[in-house]
Amino acid sequence: MTHKIVVAGCGGMANTWVDYALQRDNAEIVGLVDIYEESAKAMAAKKGLNVPTFANLSDALSATGATLVFDVTIPASHKQIAITAMQAGCNVFGEKPMAESYADAQEIVAVSQATGKRYSVMQNRRYLKQIRSFRDMVASGAIGTPGSIHADFFLGAHFGGFRDVMDNPLIIDMAIHTFDQARFITGTDPVSVYCHEFNPPGSWYKGNASAICIYEMSDGSVFSYRGSWCADGLNTSWESDWRVTGSKGGARWDGASMPYGEVVDPEKAEGFIRELARIEGAESWNGREGHWGCLDEMFAALEEGRPAETDCLDNIKSVAMVFGAVESARTGQKIML
Repeated sequence: MTHKIVVAGCGGMANTWVDYALQRDNAEIVGLVDIYEESAKAMAAKKGLNVPTFANLSDALSATGATLVFDVTIPASHKQIAITAMQAGCNVFGEKPMAESYADAQEIVAVSQATGKRYSVMQNRRYLKQIRSFRDMVASGAIGTPGSIHADFFLGAHFGGFRDVMDNPLIIDMAIHTFDQARFITGTDPVSVYCHEFNPPGSWYKGNASAICIYEMSDGSVFSYRGSWCADGLNTSWESDWRVTGSKGGARWDGASMPYGEVVDPEKAEGFIRELARIEGAESWNGREGHWGCLDEMFAALEEGRPAETDCLDNIKSVAMVFGAVESARTGQKIML
């Protein structure tokens, strides 16, 4: 199977996607699209690609016979790109978030189901050896039955561009990663959310760049999220700082190092504070990390005729966490998901 790829969006993130495609033996980039066609021409020159460039996706698909679209456009364009591509008979691999609204994401899922075409979403932060180890530690039962999961995310990210003028830059553009990671780590789905969103003093964002969220998950556990994208100093990693509390102990991951845990030592006597034994996360995952690991999974799933781990049919649940949080912050009410 040879994948004939049109790349939609030739900004910064497109470099990673194009580099990935160029290293695959069974992938061929057949066209580049950008509303500013000069950007597409610049990308072609930079990567040494002798392919046509376009300002319109429909024209590109008609002219090239593409079978797969890489959507590396801004979030506001994702719905149009995904639906246009799938209705033209192409599968789609796209950057997060799936869409700018939950209704748009639902429409994308409906088109995927109606056309039988796959739309897989870039959730690169699932593809790290540390988070795979952390998930395995929680799933193994070593800390007992999880009762709560907590994530702290604090960074001072000075992007400039579209993020600075978004209404909900943290929740929509970044927290989708952390929310998706919470589902991945626990193997659960969201049931409800209460969110307080705000923009603290000194923020360089127009919209709310900080938030506190409380989710009830499908197993009865609680996921709490504290985050800010305008926190200069004492920064966490981009992967957040995690803790899972269970009936036998707890597990911790700082987002950068290997995870570890502490569990009640059954050999020790009971006490006011019980004695604990340390456990270490195992390095058992050998896949590639980041974008390339996620793209490996997307291509493997397509070639095996199955939904990818981050297929839109699953990712819609992470999207629901995002837009449920936005709605809760807007109304001041707990939102059922």
